[in-house]
This record gives sequence, C-alpha cells and structure tokens, in this order.
Amino acid sequence: MSSVLNFYRHEELRALQPRPFKVFTERNLDRIPALERLSEERRFEMKVVSSVLPFRVNEYIIEELIDWDQVPDDPLYQLTFPQRDMLSPDAFERMADLHRRGAPREQITALARQLREELNPHPAGQVAMNRPRLDDEPLEGLQHKYRETVLFFPSQGQTCHAYCTFCFRWPQFVGDKDLRIASTQADRLQAYLESQPQVSDLLLTGGDPMVMKTKHLLQYLEPLMEPRFEHVQNIRIGTKALTFWPQRFVNDADADELLQLLERLVRAGKHVALMAHYNHWREMDTPMAREAIRRLRDTGAEIRSQGPLLAHINDDPEVWARMWQTQVRLGIVPYYLFVERDTGARRYFEVPLARAWEIYRGAMTRVSGLGRTARGPSMSAGPGKVEIQGVTEIHGEKVFVLRFIQGRNPDWAQRPFFARYDEQATWLEQLRPAFGEDRFFFEDEYAAMQARATAAD
Repeated sequence: MSSVLNFYRHEELRALQPRPFKVFTERNLDRIPALERLSEERRFEMKVVSSVLPFRVNEYIIEELIDWDQVPDDPLYQLTFPQRDMLSPDAFERMADLHRRGAPREQITALARQLREELNPHPAGQVAMNRPRLDDEPLEGLQHKYRETVLFFPSQGQTCHAYCTFCFRWPQFVGDKDLRIASTQADRLQAYLESQPQVSDLLLTGGDPMVMKTKHLLQYLEPLMEPRFEHVQNIRIGTKALTFWPQRFVNDADADELLQLLERLVRAGKHVALMAHYNHWREMDTPMAREAIRRLRDTGAEIRSQGPLLAHINDDPEVWARMWQTQVRLGIVPYYLFVERDTGARRYFEVPLARAWEIYRGAMTRVSGLGRTARGPSMSAGPGKVEIQGVTEIHGEKVFVLRFIQGRNPDWAQRPFFARYDEQATWLEQLRPAFGEDRFFFEDEYAAMQARATAAD
C-alpha cells in the first residue's frame, strides 16, 4: 500500500513542477499538435471564427484540462476553442470566403472589424453610462455603475492567460483601441477614490489582473492601505487564472511576492476577495489548481466563484451542483450564476431564462446550505443586476418573479417586479411587464439616465 501512496505522491509533486508558459493564438493555431486529430474542415472553421473573435489558449489547458477523447463535446474544449456556430451563418460565410480566396490580411481585418460592430461590443451602457468624471473630465479605464463599487481596468492586465469563447469582455482582446477600456494612471484612480467617500469596493478587472507582474499590481493596490482610503474596505480582483494558469499563485517567478501583497492588504484591514471565474467542476481537478487555491486561502484572502450558464458547457443542474459542492469543500464561496450576456458569441451559448431558472433551482436542491450562497440566474443588464427569483402564477397569469440585486438607482435594489412568462426570452429587454402594465417600474427613470449620459458626452 505504501508503494501505491508513494506513486500518487510522486505524480502530484511532478504535476506541481514549474513549466514554461506557452501560448497559442490565431496566428499559430495550426501548430497545436492536439488539433491534428480533428478534421481539416473543423480546423478551417476555427481559423475563420478566430479571425473575428479572440482566440488564445496555453499548453496547460491543452494538456491538463481538455479530454481530447471527448472532443468536440468536452466542456473545456468548448470553453477555449472556436466553433463555427459562434458566428451567424452569414458572418461565417463572408469571412470564410475571404480565407478560401486567400485574401490579404488587410481585407480580413477590415471585415472582422465590421462584423465585431454587429456583436454589441459594449453592452449594458459600459461606455455610454458607466464612465466617471473627475474635475469634469472623463476618466479612462474606470467604470462606476453602482454607488459603492468602482471598476478599474489596469492596462497591464488587459489580456488573459487564455480567452473564454463566451467572454463578454472580448472587445478588450481584439487589438482595437476604440473598443478597449484601460488605464495606467494609478494617480487618477487614487484621486477619484479619494473623492468618493461612498465607495467601499474597488474591483480590478480586465482582461485578467493576474497576468500582471506583482510590481505593477503594487502601484495600484499598495496606496490603498493609507488612511485616506479607509473607506475603501473591499478589494476585489476578477480572475480566471485559477483555471487557466494556477501556476501564477504557486511557482511563477513572483508568485510568493503576489501572495505576500495579498496578505499585507488583509493585515491592513482590507477584505480581499478573488472573484474567480469558474464554468465547470473539472477546472478545480488538477493538483496545480488545488495548490493554488490552498496558497491563496492561506493569505487570508477570500475566493468567491462566479460564472455564466452556458449551452454546450454547463447547462445541466448536475454540473452546477457538483461545481458548488467542490468549491465549498475547497473553501470557495459560490457567489453568482449569471445569464450569458447579450454580446459576442451569445447566439451559441445563450439559454432561455425559463430553462436557466430550472437549472439553477435543480442545482440548489442538490447542495447544502453552504452551497446556497450563489445568487441567480442574474442578468447584468443596463439598469442593473436583475435576478430571476422564480416562476409562478398570479391571478391566472404565469409570470417571472424578478428583483434587482443592484440597480443604477440604489433604491431599486431588492424591489420585486413581474414579467410575463416567455419560454424563448434570453435577456431582460425581451421580457414584457405582467398584469397588463405598459412598462416596468424603472424604465422611465432609466431612460432619463440614458438621456443625461448622452447629453454629457
């Protein structure tokens, strides 16, 4: 028995050894050895789709996460590799025609830009309504949608160790400066936070801030330990690195310095939360992923999990239940089940709201109270985060029961409202008020907010 245990211990230690970070993009997609087992037609489809939507994958994902015997149905493969139906039939054929004809790169780039404009690159008022101002000047790289929370997009963190095929932040990665939200101005961030005493939360987002060297993270986070930022109590870092490159927290060159920074923030009285993006329980199955989670928790930082419900990847209550059970066992707090946003490849991934509710409810019935902290299904829509609380019948009318978890007007939060039941609807704008009402209670006020934002620009 001891020899068996020694074997497994040896294998685990081997899996934790440092490895070089080797990445593949659209430019060298054909150099991925694992793709040789796929048909020439499927590889061509990948090339076409990756001309429009960003593609980036690393060797760790290819070798450790994807079960190539299950491709194309493997969920981690679907999470990272482009599929034909991620583009509309018309968009696919237009781009495929250029590739078949061997069109110059300039033509492919021009068509890609045109097709991206049709994919709603900045949903939910990201650019038009969320950008704050300081000294009457708009601030680049910041978003301030909810009263208590500011989002910051550090320029050094506007890429990822790999790209999710569903990502609603895909415009950050396509090389178009007009679509990108980013800033290197730590002083402007600090000046804005100092001027906003009602802000309790700073969220570093991207891209993925965990692609940054620790020395760059320091310039943004270290000043927050000063007394002038006492009101900024909660520091959140949105990341997929626990899945796509857990080595960042284990044996990257500055992994220890990163963990020391997080520990210092905790000791300074800050609540530090890694907002970890998870889409499937298999993302936590490798020894490296488990070790990264353990090391992070040892700093005193909290890990919260969030991710969207996605066709082809996790549209099954058993997957969500197992994912939440695994996270609770590892000390991660289930936080959000999102509805796939109305941008990018949504047509491939979206699930009707009625089905989303059934999956969420089905998963909740399979977990203990510690796993029932996950809120959802939640839509991060223009007016705010809207949660589907249930489906019921009132006065003979079948309805969705909805509420705001967060709203552009804080007074909207926790207020229930009702929409007519619709089996096909996949987003808030497709829903209609119940009981013969013409408009939802927030619509007039939200329209006024939109008009003011337009006028300010």
